[in-house]
Amino acid sequence: MKIETDRLIIRSMQAADLEPLTALWADPEVTFFMGGPRNQEELISTLKEDLIAVPQPDFDLWPVLEKASGKIVGDCGIIDKEVDGKTEYEVVYVFARSCWGKGYATEAAVAMKSCAFRQLGLKRIIALIDPDNTKSERVAEKTGLRHEKDTIRPDGKKMKVYALDAGGVQ
Repeated sequence: MKIETDRLIIRSMQAADLEPLTALWADPEVTFFMGGPRNQEELISTLKEDLIAVPQPDFDLWPVLEKASGKIVGDCGIIDKEVDGKTEYEVVYVFARSCWGKGYATEAAVAMKSCAFRQLGLKRIIALIDPDNTKSERVAEKTGLRHEKDTIRPDGKKMKVYALDAGGVQ
């Protein structure tokens, strides 16, 4: 798996990615709207399982590297998720604080949208967004997703569902 944009490379995970991805997902500010920081030991175990999975899953998160520096600056991808009793495919984008405001999340989300429809053959994608996360809403909108409805997740949290059908892709 490898996708290149103007400034980013989205690729399959490598062993050297464990430390920067763990730091990303353990950052309370980065994960504030995503359930908070992850337990580092559990995260490392999960990432190691993902690293050796054969075959690699179609629906997963992948490290995002900044071309200019070669450093991992985020994690993005498409994951399957049950929403209101239906399997949906969510575009997920998570970036280090040092990269906020650079347009990287939008650049990665647009690449994931293209991958979802053109490579994976999906007919629809969504983004589940915390109602207070206006920055993520802007990324979804710039990617072409539109607010469709609100939903209550199994943990009781209210989330906004942004969606785009493949027919709406230009």
